[in-house]
Amino acid sequence: MSAGAANRLAIFDCDGTLVDSQANICRAMIDAFGAEQLVPPAHGAIRRVVGLSLTEAMRALLPEGEPALHARLGDMYKRAFQALRGAGQVEEPLFPGIVEVLHALEADGWLLAVATGKSDRGLRHCLDVHGIADMFVSLQTADRHPSKPHPAMIEQAMADAGARPGTSAMIGDTSFDIGMAVAAGCTAVGVSWGYHLTAELFEEGAHFVAESPDQLPEILRRAMVAKA
Repeated sequence: MSAGAANRLAIFDCDGTLVDSQANICRAMIDAFGAEQLVPPAHGAIRRVVGLSLTEAMRALLPEGEPALHARLGDMYKRAFQALRGAGQVEEPLFPGIVEVLHALEADGWLLAVATGKSDRGLRHCLDVHGIADMFVSLQTADRHPSKPHPAMIEQAMADAGARPGTSAMIGDTSFDIGMAVAAGCTAVGVSWGYHLTAELFEEGAHFVAESPDQLPEILRRAMVAKA
């Protein structure tokens, strides 16, 4: 890398962007609320909080609850998810075309990273199952950062990759991902196959929204040309 140059970095959200984990998340959330003898939230409400840290998600789902209850629910969710995984009932399939896009971006000179509300353990297991963990130079999770849309995960990923905001893009399916990208000053790319509506992504400040994974390489090329 020449003096003053910076690497190009594509940072991906995981749930709803790389993998379809909706069924697992909803089931674990319902089990967590049941463990506390609470009426579980509807699937639509659960979808709205995917991407937040567990404490923030519980606060959004149960705003009248006390902080101690939010913390307990977060712990119960982790236990419920681990129980499902232990029973072989967790499926997190990659969205069609994602692997091809990752390889295309690598071939085009992009470094890859992940910034997710998952735990370190959950993210590593997910990526290992699909054999793609080694493709990413930086893995940032809710275990070590404030909840999205705080920009800390993106900032650390850029530091790890030798990238700058002007050479980085955040790709995600929720307004939390877009808000994080805006806060970090990098290109914000939404995807339409996840948990929030396209209109919401644009309202939050998305520069682009991809309708299918195969659009991402061209969108990122356009983004870098625009910033050159």
